[in-house]
Amino acid sequence: MDGTGPIGPVIGPLMKRSLSACLLVLGTALSAFVAPAVQAQQAAVERGLPDFADLVERTGPAVVNIRTTERARANAPAAGPSAPGAPQMPEGMDENDPFYEFFRRFFPPRQQPGPNTPRGGRGGDGSEVPRGVGSGFIISPDGFVLTNHHVVEGADEIYVTLTDKRELKGKLIGSDRRTDVALVKIEGASLPAMKIGDPQRLRVGEWVVAIGSPFGLENTVTAGIVSAKGRDTGDYLPFIQTDVAVNPGNSGGPLLNMRGEVIGINSQIYSRTGGFMGISFAIPIDEAMRVAEQIRSTGRVTRGRIGVGIAEVTKDVAEPLGLQRAAGALVRNVEAGGPAEKGGIEVGDIILKFDGKPIEKSTDLPRMVGNTKPGSKVQVGVWRKGANRELTITVAEMQPEQSARANGGTRPQQTPGGSAQASNSLGLVVADIPEDRRNALRIKGGVLVEAVEGAAARAGLRAGDVILSLNNQDVTGAKAFNEAVAKLDRSKTHILLVRRGESAQFIPIRPTGQNGQ
Repeated sequence: MDGTGPIGPVIGPLMKRSLSACLLVLGTALSAFVAPAVQAQQAAVERGLPDFADLVERTGPAVVNIRTTERARANAPAAGPSAPGAPQMPEGMDENDPFYEFFRRFFPPRQQPGPNTPRGGRGGDGSEVPRGVGSGFIISPDGFVLTNHHVVEGADEIYVTLTDKRELKGKLIGSDRRTDVALVKIEGASLPAMKIGDPQRLRVGEWVVAIGSPFGLENTVTAGIVSAKGRDTGDYLPFIQTDVAVNPGNSGGPLLNMRGEVIGINSQIYSRTGGFMGISFAIPIDEAMRVAEQIRSTGRVTRGRIGVGIAEVTKDVAEPLGLQRAAGALVRNVEAGGPAEKGGIEVGDIILKFDGKPIEKSTDLPRMVGNTKPGSKVQVGVWRKGANRELTITVAEMQPEQSARANGGTRPQQTPGGSAQASNSLGLVVADIPEDRRNALRIKGGVLVEAVEGAAARAGLRAGDVILSLNNQDVTGAKAFNEAVAKLDRSKTHILLVRRGESAQFIPIRPTGQNGQ
């Protein structure tokens, strides 16, 4: 045979069928791999762009608008629409500006008082004048509302508007300026209430939603992510930082996670213009609820105090003192007769633990102490002269506006005329301190700085400072101090404990080298 017989037509169809079968199998295999990839991509897109509609529909009814007024008083400053939280049309706004009609309708210009109108509003007749607007949210079905202290501060009347347009009169149960938290009560039953979340579970990068009344526009929803946690902008609160759009009027409104739980109260913004610039701060809801519970049960907030002024522990201070890392709170001053002094805390101590909890930053200490019940005895771990010590302190109650000053004290007077004595390698001229002055300063030793130059001047020391220790060793007198300085390794940085006025601080310093550098 020559191969051109009947076998040829038979092979052709067989090959076509085999090829089709192979393509079918290959297509099925590709689908098995491609389909999950496409589905995963779609799921990723859905996760990256969440839909907030159901969340807002479920939680929105618990968000309220808060409007405050005050009684017009003769010879009192006018409140009016220019009060905080009540914006108005910018002066000199061009009619062709695209936002002109918006401001004209919602925020008309403030009417100037006539020549016969007393300051304080409508003739000072005791009538209500607008003071400001803000937001809040219901935390219990019987009508307790959380908001900011600055929203209701100074208000004579508080009006709470629900999403169903009911306006109810609110009663201020109490507020706390230090945490900027206020508790308001409205009369009602079976009211929609927010579910309280756990800020400790919050993660940086997580989606969050704010609902409030920016510029008085009720029930406005904005969204963003958590930018940072534990942001220190105050003594008592580690704020939640977000990039959620928050503007005047949003204050007091809730910050929600994707489960519809409130995890913060929108409180502050960073701004150079007065408007939102991409950074906003919220009070963690666990801190706010702790304050609200105290207000609800006692009508006020009770905080602990131990009577110390503190400062941050820097790396330059930690290393010469023998600390493995920069942590804790440096004690700069101790209140005479206060709990800390009675418990044995001294100026220059570094508090590393309070009631068994580590102190990472100096700002952790005021929060821990403030949250401790007055009268409690707590263990305090301090670092002193290269060793750990355990002290017991009885926490006292903080009185309104009472706290130890971190930067207190009067500026020391320069020693007139200087001194003819030569300075040591630190650039210091020192002298012994008379006993009566040591007693007045409540110190056992130390030397008085009479003149500074070189390394001491660059480190920031001044005439009139008192040097208490050098490299964790107590300074007993001028002669002993100069002898110790003469033995210092000039290639290393050393640490001085320096008292200035009522405060003390550690100052890193390096002796002047042989070439004067």
